[in-house]
Amino acid sequence: MSKWLLIDGFNLAYRCFHAVPELTRADGFPTNALHGWVKSLWKLEDQEKPAGTLVFFDLDGSHERQALLPEYKAQREEMPEALRRQIEPIKALTRAMGYIGVEQTGVESDDVLASQAVALARAGHEVLIVSSDKDFAQIVDDRIKILLPPPSANPKLGWRFRDTAGVVEKFGVPPGQIAAYLALVGDASDNIPGISGVGPKTAVKWLQLHGHIEGVIAHADELTPERFREAVRDRAADLRRNLKLTTLNLALPTVAAEPPRPDSAQVFRLLEEFGMKSSLAEARTRYGQPEFLF
Repeated sequence: MSKWLLIDGFNLAYRCFHAVPELTRADGFPTNALHGWVKSLWKLEDQEKPAGTLVFFDLDGSHERQALLPEYKAQREEMPEALRRQIEPIKALTRAMGYIGVEQTGVESDDVLASQAVALARAGHEVLIVSSDKDFAQIVDDRIKILLPPPSANPKLGWRFRDTAGVVEKFGVPPGQIAAYLALVGDASDNIPGISGVGPKTAVKWLQLHGHIEGVIAHADELTPERFREAVRDRAADLRRNLKLTTLNLALPTVAAEPPRPDSAQVFRLLEEFGMKSSLAEARTRYGQPEFLF
């Protein structure tokens, strides 16, 4: 079987935007995220040599999660205008470079990506999820790993793999308990409130002793420190709701994993349109071979 890259689109786009210094076309149109995006995809292509790459973008988020918790992700700042202007060009370049773009209304791209990852793994493929989102840790297994982008604050760390052992090392619990762990401690990035005062060490201890959220609730009167017993009893419904929020939906439709061929002429046109001279020169080397000409 083959290797597939599944890319968390907005996660990588934000990182490219913040990692690359401000760049603009001659008319002032921002291009820093575009430069970082193209270079990142080529870097991944060269490093991993996947059979195909799928890129997942959010459209309007999860209606189901917003119904469960109206404040879900409400604290997030608006996308910077300079990045927002580059999103459609990023998508156009992605398609032209021969990568499959995946979007689905009414659900989060995280769920769509996770469903695709699990389906590919079940079919015997190796899957690398390109994202720094901790939610994906819950589906890591022998065939699914996370490929963490270089952190903006320390790009010299480079791309790093996180397997099952890495999940345990990072969070203290195995993949199967990540959703419960996040339900207990909360997730500030998604505006999910955990049990006030419960930190990672306490959550790990409870899950090691009681296995899952229902086990923690059932043993509320035995929990230590004792000060949390009443809070867990009183907020049992919130913990169950949190678990629904933190658990990835793995039952969404998937796309056919058959990568299209790069459209070299379109790649050249777009790179020239956005004044990306160095990337255009590299693209002519990459896609200018006879087998890529149309």
